[in-house]
Amino acid sequence: MIVVLKKEASQAKKDQLIDWLKGMGLGIHISVGEYQTVLGLIGDTSKVDMDLIGSLDIVDSVKRVTDTFKCVNRQFHPDDTVVSVGDVKIGGGNFAMIAGPCSVESEEQIVEVAKAVKAAGANLLRGGAFKPRTSPYDFQGLKAEGLELLRIARKETGLPIVTEIMSVSDLPLFEDVDVLQVGARNMQNFDLLKELGNTGKPILLKRGLANTLKELLMSAEYIMASGNEQVILCERGIRTYSDYMRNTLDLSAVPMLHELSHLPVIVDPSHATGIARMVPPMALSAAACGADGLIIEVHNDPIHALCDGAQSLKPEEYAELVKKVNAVREAIM
Repeated sequence: MIVVLKKEASQAKKDQLIDWLKGMGLGIHISVGEYQTVLGLIGDTSKVDMDLIGSLDIVDSVKRVTDTFKCVNRQFHPDDTVVSVGDVKIGGGNFAMIAGPCSVESEEQIVEVAKAVKAAGANLLRGGAFKPRTSPYDFQGLKAEGLELLRIARKETGLPIVTEIMSVSDLPLFEDVDVLQVGARNMQNFDLLKELGNTGKPILLKRGLANTLKELLMSAEYIMASGNEQVILCERGIRTYSDYMRNTLDLSAVPMLHELSHLPVIVDPSHATGIARMVPPMALSAAACGADGLIIEVHNDPIHALCDGAQSLKPEEYAELVKKVNAVREAIM
């Protein structure tokens, strides 16, 4: 249920109404906009008297929400959420350029790539320390050592770091990580999502390779329902009948997610296509359809990369792509 309060409503009366609703056992999601305040009622609202609430002099309107997701719902939060990562803002017209290698391999490698992508225009550094791999025999990442190397790269460049967490048990190792990424395979790891909801850190939530948009939003709901509103959604391609690329990049998800939710939406064209030459056109398309950012794999020596070299751009290729992305964004603004 959504209760829209009048602009002129006094704070004392707002607080009185909120306390009364909480006394009914309801959770209250408060969204304060320029012209109105929206109260999202979370819980069993079946016994709430809509007519009674609607008759209050501070209430503009009351309506029920049939969607199962509440916290992430744009009806509960009409204004775009802007996620802040240090000085970097994502959403609400702010565009994030996240770049770096699939996996951290050495100090020399991650620092070199970090400096290159920053020079090209990236404002966050990605890099995998813990790597979920289909084969148990593939490189699984440097784990704790990889996290330390990411911190070194951050110190060298000032770029906030984005890296994937796979298990609740690893959470203590990630205390100094700026953005925690939930990979596609863990999108419905609900125990992990609930724990991430207690961290207060920005969470980059990737869509599962066979999951619907509603399922993605419900996963974000787990994080937000636990108290963390700093969530970034990521479209990274889904499994379809396509036989020439790793996945199918569902760019229609971007405007639809913006319609359904107030959370920022970024796109990962690297994992979506799995082919480096396909990344630039898909990245430009993502910028054109209104994405709030891009997360792109960049490696200084893709041929010898320990993970996903085939989809990684070289630093000079990334620099050229950033220029084109900026041109597209200027054209659509």
